[in-house]
Amino acid sequence: MKTTLSVIKADVGSIGGHIMPSRRLLQRVAEVVESQGKALIQDHYIGFTGDDIAILMTHTRGPSDEKVHKLAWDAFVAGTAIAKEEGLYGAGQDLLKDSFSGNVHGLGPAVAEMEIEERPNEPFLFFAADKTDPGAYNLPMYLAFADVMNTPGLILSPKMAKGFRWVIMDVSYTEGDRVIELVTPEEIYDLAALLRDPEQYVIESVWSRASGEQAAVVSTSRLHNIAGKYVGKDDPVAMVRTQMNFPATGEILAPYSIGHFVAGGMRGSHNQPLMPVALNTPTSYFDGPPLVSCAAFCVHNTKLTEPADAFAHPFWDEVRNRVAYKAIDMRRQGFIGAAMLPMAELEYTGVMETLHALEKRFIVRKAAAVSA
Repeated sequence: MKTTLSVIKADVGSIGGHIMPSRRLLQRVAEVVESQGKALIQDHYIGFTGDDIAILMTHTRGPSDEKVHKLAWDAFVAGTAIAKEEGLYGAGQDLLKDSFSGNVHGLGPAVAEMEIEERPNEPFLFFAADKTDPGAYNLPMYLAFADVMNTPGLILSPKMAKGFRWVIMDVSYTEGDRVIELVTPEEIYDLAALLRDPEQYVIESVWSRASGEQAAVVSTSRLHNIAGKYVGKDDPVAMVRTQMNFPATGEILAPYSIGHFVAGGMRGSHNQPLMPVALNTPTSYFDGPPLVSCAAFCVHNTKLTEPADAFAHPFWDEVRNRVAYKAIDMRRQGFIGAAMLPMAELEYTGVMETLHALEKRFIVRKAAAVSA
């Protein structure tokens, strides 16, 4: 029997702007999942990162199951009603369509799913990010699955030494899922050439070449591709299996100590460092900084253990301090140059209207006459 791990995440309302969901909103989402999911899912976990609520579910129905997706959709719709009752900011913000249609892909919520054959011991990590986009996982995944300097298991483990297969999606393409498959270590430079542009090329999944098993999955939806305008960053989720044929938990977590710069922050329009935070952490500085939390689980016979908070260890306090300084330093640059995202990522905001208006006022000067 195969186990399906499904994470569906959405922002449907927040206290004080983009900070965190209210207690009643969280309770309502949980009530719907627990009452309607009794005969549908085997287990679940609900938490928040910033203003986003994530529902992790285990079941045996496979990915993209209509009933499982509708359960999450109904929970978020019910939560939206509470958000409107309480006057929360952005009520129903990530529910970009009026009705459910088969599954939540293309409707706004972020989705990451894996169908696995459980090992006798099945540890995995569930990451949830806020105020950033799917490309935020490009560097940590690359380092964890392809870089021996980060992951000694790539040379110490015979099965890991066979490398990994990567499925990369071009998220700027809106007519369908445009993907490419690469293998490492042979095509590591080609992989790097794509992943260096996290606004266009995003890791969708990673697979073991030794066993054929899926190792990781990332939600790849871009909200502005769905809505046709800027409605918020995509706030992606990811799941990574660890140990044995896959990198160790510590090898997966280590890259987050960098606090690398990602797209996001205020109005989703800036470059800010990614801060690893404890579970159920609200957003704060400059609508950020972009946050990532990590809940570590084991799953056995479709049942989850309680979550271990991977970024709650004292080690990460020092990382958070360094990330805070990086965020402040970048903000000192204001709106100039690298501090803000390139224009292609701003095309759905007011700055583009300003530039279009100014374009008409530009003139080409005539060359000055050359004196004898």
